[in-house]
Amino acid sequence: MTTHAPAASAVQPDTWLAQTHEVVNVSRELVDYNMYLQDVALQEAVLREGAGWAQASLTQFGALTGSADYLELGAVANRVPPELDTHDRFGNRVDYVRFHPAYHTLMRTAIEHGLHASPWTQPQAGAHVARAAGFYLQSQVEAGHGCPITMTFAAVPSLMTTPALAKTWVPKITAPHYDPRNVPDAAKAGVTIGMAMTEKQGGSDVRANTTKAYPLGVGGPGEAYELVGHKFFVSAPMCDAFLVLAQAPGGLSCFLLPRWRPDGSKNPMQVQRLKRKMGNVSNASSETELRGALAWMVGEEGRGVRTIIEMVAMTRFDCMIGSSSGQRAAVAQALHHCAIRSAFGKVLNQQPLMQNVLADLVIESEASLALTMRMARAMDQRGTDEQEDLLARLVTAVGKYWICKRTPHHAYESMECIGGSGVMEDSPFPRLFRESPVNAIWEGSGNVQCLDVLRAMQKTPAVVEAYFREVAKARGGNATLDRYVVALQKEFSDLADLEYRARDVVDRMALAIEAALLVQHAPHAVADAFCASRLASVGHHQYGTLPRGVDCASIIARATPQA
Repeated sequence: MTTHAPAASAVQPDTWLAQTHEVVNVSRELVDYNMYLQDVALQEAVLREGAGWAQASLTQFGALTGSADYLELGAVANRVPPELDTHDRFGNRVDYVRFHPAYHTLMRTAIEHGLHASPWTQPQAGAHVARAAGFYLQSQVEAGHGCPITMTFAAVPSLMTTPALAKTWVPKITAPHYDPRNVPDAAKAGVTIGMAMTEKQGGSDVRANTTKAYPLGVGGPGEAYELVGHKFFVSAPMCDAFLVLAQAPGGLSCFLLPRWRPDGSKNPMQVQRLKRKMGNVSNASSETELRGALAWMVGEEGRGVRTIIEMVAMTRFDCMIGSSSGQRAAVAQALHHCAIRSAFGKVLNQQPLMQNVLADLVIESEASLALTMRMARAMDQRGTDEQEDLLARLVTAVGKYWICKRTPHHAYESMECIGGSGVMEDSPFPRLFRESPVNAIWEGSGNVQCLDVLRAMQKTPAVVEAYFREVAKARGGNATLDRYVVALQKEFSDLADLEYRARDVVDRMALAIEAALLVQHAPHAVADAFCASRLASVGHHQYGTLPRGVDCASIIARATPQA
């Protein structure tokens, strides 16, 4: 049998090893850019709402949050989720949650930059605005660790209702020290605070809670109790103490429950399991049993909801910040990609239909940010300005409902701008998308927020007048908005079936105040496009349906980060 040598290959040997093509026309990572300086709308809001003094520190922080190494921490903290050890290897109950070091670095950075306390430790004009801007930047890196940061921040107003407890706890809560050790709070210079309200049978209906609180002495504010029952959703179980609702002899009351007793023994707040969540993966959420756990009453007996609502108001505001931040993170990725990628012979952000989509996404993000930062100013002026008090009472619920509700579709549409690569797990978008519904559900779902709006209107009718005074600041700036506001006012003259119509009414309230803020403060291209697309037509059905005449190119250029 004769064999023949193979014919000479036309391919040279040095190109055999899978050199099939040259990688061209692809995007690149959005890293190593100043997240603050590349966000014109945020800079304008910080100056407008009274925190211009924080410009230098926010610029420095924006460089950190936009750096490649810091952004990687957010990705790693979600790739390696927390793990629970109920017992140590000798059989002792420890209830210890292990986190990846990336999570601890994010927590430490947030606390050292005052995101957990700066308005309380450095009260001044614009303090809440500056803190909101910092939280907005930090949340674009990673959202899950924001939960314990928010709860620690929000616990202070509730604790201040009970001076004896506040004197002991508030200095450590507001200290710029992060100590993740599983040791008693007495051994720490700084502590974090969690919250435990939800039970299986009640959910948002906390008055259905069955956990019992038994006084160890005379009872009353600041006094010791033992709690017996369960909590179905406790976020951040490694916090040093928790605000908890339980049924005292005088009714539902609020309590401060530490993880350790004063004698150094473990308090029997036992973690049953960690939740397996679709999003918010870096943050440990848990189910717990309270088996005679020592706690101290915060506020008056039987007024637990009223006491803890001070904390809830702040956490709901942070949901607005977090969802606005998620919108910015998503649209920044879409803008960055579409400024580089070409299709059919033209860069994506120069193609009319893609311009329509991108500009629409930018408008949504700017409107969310404008409302969030306006409410930060209201938070700054609470207690000193009745108009701001009323506005904060009503519009926090309006904004929490609307901004958080809009974020999932915004995340999805931004992901679609990337195409198939956006669905891949090595892209930022799966995490952004999984995170996007969280804030809409936590701290009171959409229906709860709408009912809270109605409750505020019924208990304090002046909140409606305050709302329309705020919207009226834009009167004459856009004819479409003026007509929209007149129609909205008529809704309040007919209170029939108002609960049934609540979502429609709150939708329109959110759109009107966002439009009013943009008309006053945003470029005409942004404000006019928002009013024409959101107010002039019945419903805004899909992103990318802006009407003719919108200056999409300028809207896109204003918002595109340069990296």
